[in-house]
Amino acid sequence: MGTTHSPRSDTRARIVAVALELFSEHGYERTSLREIADRLGVTKAALYYHFKTKEDIVQGIVTATAAPIHELIAWGREQTWTPDVRDELIRRFAAGMSERAPLLRFFQENQPALRDLQAGREFRDSMIALVRLVHGPEASFEDRLRAAMSLFTINSALFLLHQDKRPEDKRPEAECPAGGTRVAEPTREEAVEAAQHVALEICRLIGRPAPTD
Repeated sequence: MGTTHSPRSDTRARIVAVALELFSEHGYERTSLREIADRLGVTKAALYYHFKTKEDIVQGIVTATAAPIHELIAWGREQTWTPDVRDELIRRFAAGMSERAPLLRFFQENQPALRDLQAGREFRDSMIALVRLVHGPEASFEDRLRAAMSLFTINSALFLLHQDKRPEDKRPEAECPAGGTRVAEPTREEAVEAAQHVALEICRLIGRPAPTD
């Protein structure tokens, strides 16, 4: 069954998308509601009709774009932890975040400003819950660290990829020192695949006995 979107919900979605762009480009604290309204081509009063403050917009960003994380947490809590479940959590996280790189970039680049916002705390708590699902019960500190690193590997790959502002449908060559080999930038699909591979390498160390001398 199709979903009918109201003009108001479509406008809110557009505001969230444009605000996310500006917050990622200039930072949360350095972006004003006036700049968001100008980018949208609306009056500030029209923007106020949908969102009264920047914090309200951040809450809208989290609500609109963090759904895959919440769904993954709900799925993980229904499972009995096994290595296969652990690996599937990583795969699903990578798939869900692939199209949401701007959200990850936004949170990574605006952590100080978001620390005291309700939306920022909610996103942090969701990531903590997901880390716990990856490492399973009675995990050592090292395994908890591995679980966190495996998830943040996905974030880091997408963050690195989006430092290059050039179009994604091209494969430009990265800058290199004189005389060096020029390496083609990966596509988003290749970056996510590489990140997932590294993340699985890390998390598969969870639960292994420490080597003895």
